[in-house]
Amino acid sequence: MTDEAFLADYDPSRYPAVAVTVDVVALTIRDGALHVLLVERGEAPFKGRWALPGGFVKVGEENLDQAAARELAEETGLRSPGRVHLEQLATYGDPGRDPRMPVVSVAYLAFGPEMPDPRAGSDASDAAWTPVASLRLSASGAQPPGVTRRLAFDHARILSDGLERARGKLEYTPLATAFLPETFTIPELRAVYECVWDEALHAGNFHRKVLSVPGFVEGTGDTTASGGRKGGPRARLYRAGDARLLHPALLRPATEEDIR
Repeated sequence: MTDEAFLADYDPSRYPAVAVTVDVVALTIRDGALHVLLVERGEAPFKGRWALPGGFVKVGEENLDQAAARELAEETGLRSPGRVHLEQLATYGDPGRDPRMPVVSVAYLAFGPEMPDPRAGSDASDAAWTPVASLRLSASGAQPPGVTRRLAFDHARILSDGLERARGKLEYTPLATAFLPETFTIPELRAVYECVWDEALHAGNFHRKVLSVPGFVEGTGDTTASGGRKGGPRARLYRAGDARLLHPALLRPATEEDIR
């Protein structure tokens, strides 16, 4: 049988209907803390609960990457991704994850510097950059009773997975620089690692490790306009290098302890 003959008799109604959505874990650093973009749902199901920005894919009009970029733009106004890093995270399809119908969601991870103030999309009543720490997520993505912003659907699990992906990315890739402007100081880079890993790092050891990784950062030859808050010499400015992987990796302190 030819493809044409097969398709002429093909009946898609013989199979159960499944919808496809995208959800975006958008991270940025504000006021020295890691924040995630959340929207307050304006419609059922879970009306009034907070969720990751996302929505149904426009089948036949866009691919998954385009759908994720569109959803992020609707909530932030970022029509051009610029220096925002966007990558596919994972796919979620547990039965009952959406009470409306079987829904498979393709989640994305996005992070960038100085993301704009959010604005609620058409199906949301509010949107906000929310400190990740305030959500009190466990490693499995559970939230304890009493949390003000309880996440809808299985978005607590998706966010937990996104955070672990971001933390791992910072160990083996130079993507920490995506949280920063084009030029930055080593202390500013260390602050990114401390925010995402939620761990304090030794300043001297971090500085030495960063400069020992080929291609991680490169000096611009310039310095900051003034010294630090306590005075002192002006700090050297760096930009992202051409490395795609960090070798040796910058491991989390807990990971280093496990290896030892």
